[in-house]
Amino acid sequence: MNQPLLDVKNLKKYFPIKGGVFSKTIGNVFAVDGVSFALNNGETLGLVGESGCGKTTTGRLILRLVELTDGEIYFEGQEISRLSKTAMRALRRNMQIIFQDPYASLNPRMTVGKILAEPLKIHNVSKGKAREERVVELLEKVGLHADHRRRYPHEFSGGQRQRIGIARALALNPKLIVADEPVSALDVSIQAQVINLLEDLKREYGLSYLFIAHDLSVVEYMSDRVAVMYLGKIVELAASDQLYNSPKHPYTQALLSAVPIPNPRNEKKRQILQGDVPSPINPPRGCHFHTRCPYKIDECAQYEPAFTDTGNGHFVACPVRAGGEFLRNVQ
Repeated sequence: MNQPLLDVKNLKKYFPIKGGVFSKTIGNVFAVDGVSFALNNGETLGLVGESGCGKTTTGRLILRLVELTDGEIYFEGQEISRLSKTAMRALRRNMQIIFQDPYASLNPRMTVGKILAEPLKIHNVSKGKAREERVVELLEKVGLHADHRRRYPHEFSGGQRQRIGIARALALNPKLIVADEPVSALDVSIQAQVINLLEDLKREYGLSYLFIAHDLSVVEYMSDRVAVMYLGKIVELAASDQLYNSPKHPYTQALLSAVPIPNPRNEKKRQILQGDVPSPINPPRGCHFHTRCPYKIDECAQYEPAFTDTGNGHFVACPVRAGGEFLRNVQ
């Protein structure tokens, strides 16, 4: 079996909560709590879930923009979770990010030309005329014009700014791009243009994407496989067509039932979840989803479900609905 481009094992991130006169740690926010997955060369892995489930934090942990609490991250077989800042900076030529907000992710005091030239300068990739030609090439690659390099970010629309963000991510010819909700802030018509651009770039450069989003229709179109997160954990992971056609986890089923369908005459049975998402400061014991699950049994509130392969690489963390077992030694 080929070595995956990215291999994440038991990734955890706990943010401490400070309180009292001496600002002691009085608790933790369990933002990411034992996430594991692999991403292959040329593959797009979609990461979906409700707001606050830990999707964005997972992406930033992989790039070491946030330091992890525990776990291991392997990039091309190299363990990178404990690399020095200097070694990590060199590695980031192969790992880039597209930020969610195209308004906040570009420096308003820099021209677009300087924004795109900055990574080339930092990594000493090119100089002088060659650097200028690379900037022009990047702009044209994402559907902008060479003259745009003299303008400032506020002179562009949201879709154009996101194209600039994509061009910046491409500047160093990376192998992996973490796309953190890259179209959620854009109009629907502009979303389609940016999504098609990302697909074209993937085919041309052989890119691998970790595509973080909450729009399930976009994720279905973009992704080869999809991972569903709930309260810091992945509860289901499968090939895109398998997950959308035959979801097995109750949370995934509820998410997909909420996706609107184009024809209003076709009725769709909604699965309405009861209650609110529990606090990540004090997540439920056992299966994190049991407080809202219509199929729960007594063991769900006591033991964590094992993440089990139910066949054809379809992993589910629900012994009640998909088989498998409970991890009785973890609680």
